[in-house]
Amino acid sequence: MREHRAKIGTVFLIVFIDLVGFGIVIPILPLYAEEYGPSPVVFGLLMASFSIMQFIFAPVLGRLSDRVGRRPVLLVSLAAAAAGYLLFGFAGSLAMLFLSRIIPGIAGGNISTAHAVVADITGPEDRAKGMGLIGAAFGLGFILGPAIGGLAVAVRPWLPGVIAAVASATAFVLVLLLLPETLERSARQPAGRRALDLAALRGALAQPLLGPALVMVFLTIFAFANFETTFAQLARLRFAFTTSTIAWLFAYAGVLGAVVQGGLIGPLARRFGEARLVVAGTLVSALALAVLPALAGRGPLLGILAALALGQGVAHPALTSLVSRTAAAGEVGGVMGLQQGIASLARIGGPFWAEVAYGGLGPGWPFWTAAATMLAACLLGLAALPALRRVPAASP
Repeated sequence: MREHRAKIGTVFLIVFIDLVGFGIVIPILPLYAEEYGPSPVVFGLLMASFSIMQFIFAPVLGRLSDRVGRRPVLLVSLAAAAAGYLLFGFAGSLAMLFLSRIIPGIAGGNISTAHAVVADITGPEDRAKGMGLIGAAFGLGFILGPAIGGLAVAVRPWLPGVIAAVASATAFVLVLLLLPETLERSARQPAGRRALDLAALRGALAQPLLGPALVMVFLTIFAFANFETTFAQLARLRFAFTTSTIAWLFAYAGVLGAVVQGGLIGPLARRFGEARLVVAGTLVSALALAVLPALAGRGPLLGILAALALGQGVAHPALTSLVSRTAAAGEVGGVMGLQQGIASLARIGGPFWAEVAYGGLGPGWPFWTAAATMLAACLLGLAALPALRRVPAASP
């Protein structure tokens, strides 16, 4: 048991350090890209390129880890991520920026491999806790990353990329030195895992409760991706914020979201139920996104970012819980896999549309699109609320 806890702790540290590198890059990428004046479509492809590659290669890496083991896949993917971040730091052209996102996107499947490690070393009774720790590492890394990026970019423009590369290289060393192989040779076999099973997706969407919940997953993630992709550009355009200040704003919103998810979501869910929280969270988010482009002062901006963090911090975990509860017995794992596939598609479409709308229609359009999409999720949740509230709580 102590050995398993040590392995899980090592995986937690690896994912945390790796996600710090990811979080460093995200807030400043669109600002670096603007220097090359890409067309809206090219800009959209750049911002979506990471998620496209991750969508394609995450199941490939998963199948490979089933054949050759978890450790080799983690080592190769972390090395590739470090190389991609170095390219980002010293990119001198738009083509190099594309490469700097494509390479880590291909390597981005290492998170799914980390989940597989946890599945290898935990029993059914401890698996949820182990997966929760990986999720916590993901969130903490994404909070700390923008803060580090904000400090680093004020020193040298290439420094964030170098620090991100060092973070992935550090995770590589941790795997090399501290994490033994967790998949027994006798268990290594090809697995027929696909990014998104369309037949299963059609069946899930046809279910009266699960279908609306999965549609809401797509709508909310698509909406938030619009905000994430273009907020830095809007903040620099409207408020003349420096790249460092923008990175700190991302960290500020991330901390508030983490506080909500870490401390408030449990009591709120017990008091009001997940379905009501989804409706309330998406409504608050829609209102915040709708007014964000019209803000004129820094104080109101901080207030709106806090409202958005609250709305998303409430809606996202409540919706994930609702999806798992509306799944039929024995199908929870498959349904959660479908949710991840849907989320990946939303993270491809959201950033692409955001940059096309920002450059082709105007700076406010990604946020108005996000508000309308989030409002659609809210109305869908409101229509399904009577039925969703009758969904029984998950067994402890």
